[in-house]
Amino acid sequence: MPHTPQPHRLLVVFSHGKESGPLGTKIRALMQVAERLGAATLSVNYREHPAGVVHDQDAPGESDRRVAQLCATALPVHDQLVLVGSSMGGYVSTVASQNLPTSALFLLAPAFFIPGYAVQQPQPGTQRVHIVHGWGDAVVPVAHSIRFAQQHGCQLHLLEGDHRLNAAMPTIEHLFAQFLTRVFAGTGPVPPFANRSAP
Repeated sequence: MPHTPQPHRLLVVFSHGKESGPLGTKIRALMQVAERLGAATLSVNYREHPAGVVHDQDAPGESDRRVAQLCATALPVHDQLVLVGSSMGGYVSTVASQNLPTSALFLLAPAFFIPGYAVQQPQPGTQRVHIVHGWGDAVVPVAHSIRFAQQHGCQLHLLEGDHRLNAAMPTIEHLFAQFLTRVFAGTGPVPPFANRSAP
């Protein structure tokens, strides 16, 4: 009788930014947080085709090619799916959540409302959305995340930091652990702007 894989209670899938990679500093740190809490993790490689061909990160439509790649990715069996995305990966995760049964989204400096991206008004496929953005972000204006959070009632954490958010990682790891603990517990979304921090 064939063996049926046992589902992971929670699967966390990471989508990296335009110029980073699947095992960048932020993703590795958050993967460790998720795994310590008992979640399975997967980080999608958007830079290279499985055959070894490197994708042109500056090609027109690259952000939406990545959305299609995420939606086509074979995922391990799971009960709940959490999508985590940074910058372009935040856009990719949010748009893909319309097609993937997603329990929650955790987004770092998500690239919303960027000219050239196909979906200018992305709609999250879940009500449980947490956004972290740096006040000093010179790549994706913090106003974009404020606008999105206001539109969709998301929880928004505004932290001291630039687009990379490297200096804020200890805080982000703590926020992510709290976020995943709530997802594991099955609690609903928290009120928006509950933990908004001034610079």
